[in-house]
Amino acid sequence: MGLTYATLKLTNLFGHQSVEVSALVDTGATFMCVSEEIALQLGFDITEVSRQVVTLADGHQRKVPKIAPIEIAFGNRTYVTEAVVLGNEALMGVIPMEAMDLIVDPRQQILIANPQHPNYPVASAK
Repeated sequence: MGLTYATLKLTNLFGHQSVEVSALVDTGATFMCVSEEIALQLGFDITEVSRQVVTLADGHQRKVPKIAPIEIAFGNRTYVTEAVVLGNEALMGVIPMEAMDLIVDPRQQILIANPQHPNYPVASAK
């Protein structure tokens, strides 16, 4: 089994700057993560944003910049959220995946809309 990437459009809803990214889809991660370069392309000054404590894969904790509001778009799905600024590439965690009703097809190694709801996202409220 290999890595799954998806092309996402990220938009800063205040400044309206957009960027298309190839994001690693990580079902073991929580948030949307973007690199400092992507945050700057979106028009954020990461010295003037709030911060979020995150736990890394090695168990260490770091306080990292958090940018918001950003819209994530994939196919016919969008979600408005925040993203943490961390790492050297975009990474999509489970919160935006669940909110947009997306799943990973492990056989094809692609991100897809939930086949049970192909036309619009359905989220669990319980």
